[in-house]
Amino acid sequence: MLSTRALNRATLDRQLLLARHTMPAAEAIEHLVGMQAQAPLSPYVGLWTRLDGFTPSELSKLVVNAEAVRGNLMRATVHLVTARDYLKLRPLTQIVLERSYFGQPFGKKLTGADPEKAAAEGLKLLKAQPRNRSELGKALGEKYPQADPTALSFLLSYVAPVIQLPPRGVWGSKGAAVLAPAAQWLGKTIPKKPTPKLLEEMVLRYLAAFGPATVMDAQMWSGLTKLREIVERLGKRVVRLEGDLWDLPDAPRPEEDTPTPVRFLPEYDNLLLSHADRSRFIDDGRRVPLPPGNGAAYGTVLVEGMYRADWRAVKGEIVVEPFGKLTKAQKSAVDAEAAALAQFLAS
Repeated sequence: MLSTRALNRATLDRQLLLARHTMPAAEAIEHLVGMQAQAPLSPYVGLWTRLDGFTPSELSKLVVNAEAVRGNLMRATVHLVTARDYLKLRPLTQIVLERSYFGQPFGKKLTGADPEKAAAEGLKLLKAQPRNRSELGKALGEKYPQADPTALSFLLSYVAPVIQLPPRGVWGSKGAAVLAPAAQWLGKTIPKKPTPKLLEEMVLRYLAAFGPATVMDAQMWSGLTKLREIVERLGKRVVRLEGDLWDLPDAPRPEEDTPTPVRFLPEYDNLLLSHADRSRFIDDGRRVPLPPGNGAAYGTVLVEGMYRADWRAVKGEIVVEPFGKLTKAQKSAVDAEAAALAQFLAS
């Protein structure tokens, strides 16, 4: 039986948060199985807090050169992944994306439009010219005048493999998301259906980045269902722990008293969003804030491995709002890390 503190340390270790690591940004992104990027600049802070010597230009270069892309994937939310991971994860999450789209209000506003044909028409339009959602909705609306233009534009992000082009997601850049077919941008065919082997690989990679975890945790992270049958056929590639937890046999599980440094996470960081039971990081039931914006302006703070404060950038400084009293040593560590983050954001 692993204690909550032991689970906390294990996941922090796998999330590259017990110490800053020296590794390329692309390698870190793949180890984390992508990074939540609804706020397009949040992965920059997420990599800064995990990697030693990380600079924004490293990730910007990956995005501009199509080595990393942003598109709807796990939980039907926008993620930053490497190009080769997009080819693996997009077919795995197709069913999640479709279910999410048609379960939302605008998914019911396609009057007079066949979703499959409308998506194909939209891909044809984007192949001819990348467009933002407003432009895409207007163009599709001319062909399907009874359908809601916004519903038509969002159909592409969910049902078809499209990605958001730079400069969106490039450090220091802003602007509306411009969509393009992923196959055209990457120069690769996007598989339509996942193979059983890919499903197994996804579960193993989830455990490597977020474990030990339950089946429900894996389903929360991915948005997929019926993963128990996948886990149970992994055989000796996984081990079952007390509490219906699963893990990789040789995965690191540090002692529960392992020291944990203060860490500033960006908005939407997957660490706090990828378990059905979040008690290993949140012991008061507090909701994780999901602020709007371009990213790199708000986030959360881990103290002793737990979610203990929020942060926001204000006129070049980092304002920290703890939920309770911090010890003198904790406050000193928080202030030092806040100053380092302010310096990073100023770049």
